[in-house]
Amino acid sequence: MTTPPAPPSPPFGRALCAMVTPFTAEGALDLDGAQRLADRLVAGGCDGLVLSGTTGESPTTTDAEKSALVRAVRDAVGGRASIVAGVGTADTLHSVELARAAERAGADGLLAVAPYYSRPPQDAIEAHFRELADATALPLALYDIPGRTGVRIEPETMIRLAGHPRIVAVKDCAYDLMDTQKVLYRTDLAYYTGCDEYMLALYALGGAGYISTVANVIPRHFRSVIDTFDAGRTAEAARLQQRTLPLTELMMASGLPGAVTAKALLGGLGLPSGPVRAPLRAAARQTTEELLAAYGELTA
Repeated sequence: MTTPPAPPSPPFGRALCAMVTPFTAEGALDLDGAQRLADRLVAGGCDGLVLSGTTGESPTTTDAEKSALVRAVRDAVGGRASIVAGVGTADTLHSVELARAAERAGADGLLAVAPYYSRPPQDAIEAHFRELADATALPLALYDIPGRTGVRIEPETMIRLAGHPRIVAVKDCAYDLMDTQKVLYRTDLAYYTGCDEYMLALYALGGAGYISTVANVIPRHFRSVIDTFDAGRTAEAARLQQRTLPLTELMMASGLPGAVTAKALLGGLGLPSGPVRAPLRAAARQTTEELLAAYGELTA
């Protein structure tokens, strides 16, 4: 059987990790740890790294720390991977400032959620993203995660925003495949799933790939799913994803934020992580042991 050609490369690659932000034991930014973790992730098959997202504890890192993180990871990975900087806030002007700082620091792209808590209407959300996209020369990915922001980026808003030359992608955490397909059908936006359990489902529907929290610990396993699918072995790809589900469920559906579970498992494996910053709290010892057991079973 002839192997089908791989689909065109999306703007930031196919396999992206929403990287944790390592801290020292005292809670300071650990740039050496960030560089070592970034290098491991790229060696493990990540095409790109998303820095200062929710998994990267963006609500509790300073603007200066965000820029320093981009510069350090850029130095570590060079041109081997794309760097996408999270710049989403509840304040348009602050998001613009973060976007410009990320561009100066060496980011390849930007990721931004809809403004949260204030729950602006769709025309205001659209204006927010247009102002952000106009602020730099970097491509922008919209992050649709209504469970955290309190508001959707509605399909018609996505479709209008797709006409902007620098709005190129979506990180999709809306859990609405009907609306996702409406936008896929009517635009050229590259759709990345941010829900790890939907990775293969969205990819099979024409998605660009994934932006994964679980990939912090199993980058090769996640990469193998889409590589196997691209090779035409779809049933095998489904089995490979199903093997990751016990760990994915523990990390993403246990009632704890992904930053907490990812850092617990990375720390248990002796990899760069460090503590989480308040108001987050470290995972309990039993949770860490369960995560390590699931990881051990998957990688045995």
